[in-house]
Amino acid sequence: MNFDFALPAATENGSLRPLQPSVFNQPDRPTPPADGLVYPLPSVVQRLRLEQLFAMPQPLEVELGCGDASFLVEYARRNPANNCIGVERLLGRLQKLDRKGRRAALQNLRGLRIESAYFLQYLLPAHSVQALHIYFPDPWPKKKHRRHRLINEAFPALASAALAPGGQVFLRTDDADYFQQMNEVFDAAKAFEKIATRAALAEIVTDFERDFNAQGIPTLRVAYQLKGRMKNAE
Repeated sequence: MNFDFALPAATENGSLRPLQPSVFNQPDRPTPPADGLVYPLPSVVQRLRLEQLFAMPQPLEVELGCGDASFLVEYARRNPANNCIGVERLLGRLQKLDRKGRRAALQNLRGLRIESAYFLQYLLPAHSVQALHIYFPDPWPKKKHRRHRLINEAFPALASAALAPGGQVFLRTDDADYFQQMNEVFDAAKAFEKIATRAALAEIVTDFERDFNAQGIPTLRVAYQLKGRMKNAE
């Protein structure tokens, strides 16, 4: 199935401009895919109705930029009591999520084709997500391009709006400069406090991560949780 649409444009300050409903709205009551895990978005201007994605109302976790879903498929397999959404812009990568997830007979996994920051800001229902996973996002290493980074000064507020009480954000990268920026923007966000990444989560690696770890390149990890909420880091 093809989901061709224009990606949202960025404004001068780096925020995303909402897409126009007259072009992209589809029927209000879509039929969930019967033979695949890639969910066709009914609209890119109205927030998701999660009951249309999953048969069971379970805690929701989202991986922004899931790539070939090597992490998310295994995570969903190990955590059948949680629903998992993988967000990815490239169709070929989502097709890998679909093949791997169906091979594992996963009922708690869906893939969505959309740009991650736009999805977080405009499509996720407020306070609906138990955890956000962002692993090895594009580091945009050139200084003039760093404004394109997903984890920027605006990201903690967007994450806070999407997270449920006790919600957590798990981050990984191999880029030291980006890792410093991740720490700085979340340390400056008063709504969050730093927590440890639990071992059972850290041991599930992406294919990319496995390859560069074999070359001696370490994974840089950090995690945060909303303050003043019930912790569940174990």
